[in-house]
Amino acid sequence: MSLTTSGPERVAVERGPFTSHSVAQKFGFARITLLVLACALSALLAADTEHDRSGPPVQFVDATSESGISFVHENAASAEKFLIETMGGAAAWLDYDGDGLLDFYIANSSGTEAFEPSEPLRGALYRNLGNGKFADVTGVALVGAEGLFGMGVAVGDYDNDGAPDLVVTGFARSVLYRNDGEGAFQDATQAAGVSNAGKWGSSAAWFDYDNDGLLDLVIVNYLEWSAERNFYCGERRPGYRSYCHPNRYLGQEPTLFRNRGDGGFDDVTQDTGLAGHAGNGLGVVCFDYDRDGWMDIFIANDSMPNFLFRNIEGRKFEEVAYIAGVALGENGEAEAGMGVDAADYDGDGWPDLYMTHLDFEFDRLYRNGRDGSFLDATFEDGIGYATFDVSGFGTRFVDYDNDGWRDLFVANGHVLDNIELFHEGTRYQEKKLVFRNIGGKFEEVGERLGADIARPRVSRGAAFADYDNDGDIDVLVANNGQEPQLLRNEGGNRRNWLQVRLVGQLSNRDGIGARVTVSSGGVTQVAERTGGGSYQSAHDPRLHFGLGDQDQAERVEVVWPSGRADGFEGVLANRVLVVREGESPISSSPISPGESSVGLPL
Repeated sequence: MSLTTSGPERVAVERGPFTSHSVAQKFGFARITLLVLACALSALLAADTEHDRSGPPVQFVDATSESGISFVHENAASAEKFLIETMGGAAAWLDYDGDGLLDFYIANSSGTEAFEPSEPLRGALYRNLGNGKFADVTGVALVGAEGLFGMGVAVGDYDNDGAPDLVVTGFARSVLYRNDGEGAFQDATQAAGVSNAGKWGSSAAWFDYDNDGLLDLVIVNYLEWSAERNFYCGERRPGYRSYCHPNRYLGQEPTLFRNRGDGGFDDVTQDTGLAGHAGNGLGVVCFDYDRDGWMDIFIANDSMPNFLFRNIEGRKFEEVAYIAGVALGENGEAEAGMGVDAADYDGDGWPDLYMTHLDFEFDRLYRNGRDGSFLDATFEDGIGYATFDVSGFGTRFVDYDNDGWRDLFVANGHVLDNIELFHEGTRYQEKKLVFRNIGGKFEEVGERLGADIARPRVSRGAAFADYDNDGDIDVLVANNGQEPQLLRNEGGNRRNWLQVRLVGQLSNRDGIGARVTVSSGGVTQVAERTGGGSYQSAHDPRLHFGLGDQDQAERVEVVWPSGRADGFEGVLANRVLVVREGESPISSSPISPGESSVGLPL
């Protein structure tokens, strides 16, 4: 489907706030009618399919309050409409203390020239107590990032000592926290040389771009904004001032830091070819899209062409988004790229792409063409129309019902707190979407997964993990200016599952970049341990595979970044398989909540 927009209309959008054309302008009455009919048909097909499923449906239940989580994100909202107020809210899962239970970190903002908090603001680290409860241990762990207007979080064991480290990105600087392995973190930003000073760091990702066994760091930067250059946008009457469109500002190039292996990093942005590619970067995912053994970088840019940096044997990167077909939307226009993820949703063994956008645009689903290019499958595979009237941020391919097909979760929330004044029918707080994967095609089923999925929020980052170790994937959603939502999956583990925890030896200890193939009951699933993904968030380090009714995986194979391949036969279901590079499995015993399979950090 090709949609076009006239030049004058496009200019008006770029110069104003975060608003788009009316539906009537963009589609016309006939296309609106088609949209409504298509949505109705999709709902009927979804309802019919649900009758074919055995047992009660999966439900996502909001467990935030009962879990002891009291954190509330402060967005520092002010009458000045600083653009940094709109983008924050991100979370990350990590087992910081090595007890086999996933803890989480959530970023926060700080005071600004237009906002003075009543008390100092800080991010929060919550320790998983193993009984469904969490405890705030920020002060003890020394990871508050006080004074940082925080944005995103990335987790990676950059020194290969077995303890996950943290990067918190933010406006004008970022922070690196090194895990000391004894329950606390040390601020290693200056010693490591990764402050990203003067840049608005958004998302970040750990990955090993040169396959030397050490995790490198890419930070995606957003705009050259400052309080001194905070333009007035919107109408000049009370209540109608708006946050400015990003195209009012210059973009920033990403920053790539190479790990030297001595605790320090070198800025290799220029040397590797990333310099000169200034963008409005928000989401990032690192993965090997062309299966050549080297991890590539995809960056979702806000209202400008996206970037796909192809890794050329760990020496440099070549920007190929136009050639690969992922720079622009199907209509040939740049779209408001925000969250992004990569995984094999259609079962062909090759990683595909998903990207979220602002309302009055469609999220984009790109199917890997296995020839260096992607095909826009947004409408063909059932995503398009459901995403048109929401603004998507956090997103991930996850098999929430363990049927062996990767579904798709999307957290939504508008960027304009007064959007109702500009768009009739559009709301600041929006519901989440969940697309169930049926053999490579999707149906939107969010409202059937519980009231807590449908409850509107101003959502940003979404982090995914099996935090209660019960065999299904849960979701932590970070909301802008609101409390987070811990959405516990109830019922996804009625089907069988397998999780694979990687421990690199020649490769980086986290196994980022490794490709895992699970064969079970005549079905083969392939998953890569990617870097980044979603929006400004980090996820369960274990790779999760739904096995449906199968009680074992006939074969599990791991191909490491080092090039080594390890294979295992007859792995029983409903357990964590811990694989150390070059050795037999450490263990493949079942786990119960609060236990890892071998007592290693998750």
